[in-house]
Amino acid sequence: MHKKLLLICLLIAPNLFTAQTVYKSLTSLKLGEERELKIQLPRNYEKNKEKSYPVLIVLDGDYLFEPVAGNVDFYSYWEDIPEMIVVGINQSDTRDSDAFYDSERFLPSENGAKFFEFIGMELMTYLDSQYRTAPFRVIMGHDYTSNFINYYLLKENPLFQGYINISPDLAPEMANRVAAALTKSESKIWYYLATAEEDIPSLKEDILSFDNQLKIIENKNLKYNFDNFPKGSHYTLAGNAIPKAIEQIFEVYGPISIFDYNRTLLQTSVSSYDYLVEKYETIQTLFHVNKQIRLNDFMAVYNAIEKTEKWEELHDLSKLAEKHYPKTMLATYFEARFEEETGSPKKAMRSYQKGYGQEPISFLTTDFMLDKADKIKQDFGY
Repeated sequence: MHKKLLLICLLIAPNLFTAQTVYKSLTSLKLGEERELKIQLPRNYEKNKEKSYPVLIVLDGDYLFEPVAGNVDFYSYWEDIPEMIVVGINQSDTRDSDAFYDSERFLPSENGAKFFEFIGMELMTYLDSQYRTAPFRVIMGHDYTSNFINYYLLKENPLFQGYINISPDLAPEMANRVAAALTKSESKIWYYLATAEEDIPSLKEDILSFDNQLKIIENKNLKYNFDNFPKGSHYTLAGNAIPKAIEQIFEVYGPISIFDYNRTLLQTSVSSYDYLVEKYETIQTLFHVNKQIRLNDFMAVYNAIEKTEKWEELHDLSKLAEKHYPKTMLATYFEARFEEETGSPKKAMRSYQKGYGQEPISFLTTDFMLDKADKIKQDFGY
């Protein structure tokens, strides 16, 4: 039995682990030295020549890159998040000087200032010139480097839209500065913060106070999430924080969840059809992905329309289904249900009959569609 399982694993492994990791040395004029990079490219990057990808920069790449890259590959494989280019910066010998700030203004100084410019002026320029990057950018750091990533948020036009802070070792005034920047931000910002019950006590105390500042901010452009994990040390909490942060920052990309279905789509004041359209327009705008609407999302919206009895929306849903799933029965079924519920049984019957010859999809089959037509014929004597 064990030999069979091993054989299966060996057979499927080449298909599962196909994300490409390349190792580069980038010469920095700002730093006056070379920096080692780890770059994971998405699966089928070479085949999808017209596709561009968001970028996730990982500081402390010598130990954070692999868990981050693995999570990105896993979640994107299941289409819960977009495919991304993940870039780790190795800092095993330089992290203290890279994230250095002065003791008066508490801003990047000396090598810290040079490293700040290296990322903004050299690394991002290099990535944009060498790879097909989309303008949505996320940066991640841990304790000392987590504090450092927030300096980009303080710029008038932040370089990054997403910030993943794992147990930050906050500089004096950093909490107030970030809170002020997030309060007045006129562009969309995704901000994630995490600590754990067994985190370093002094850091945890400051992080909890920081969370109290951030969670009261009222700004529609801010998407803020915080986790205080019940288990985990200063280092092991990263294993929990990385997937949670990735999920939450890219939440809009994922399929409609049961939570969103119950909380949003079943509310009578909400148009389920508009919610679906806006969701995929947001995906296009943020991530530059012209994504086909998931069949499950179509069905979630259809079920919500059924429950809220907003029958007029089925007509629009049918047109949208025709665009995304042409030649299938999906659009025909939605249109037939619309006609059936709005007082046109004869039109509904003909629409169901139209399903004959179209491609089956989901629960829709030729027999199902013809049975629906026959029932109307019997009920109304057509």
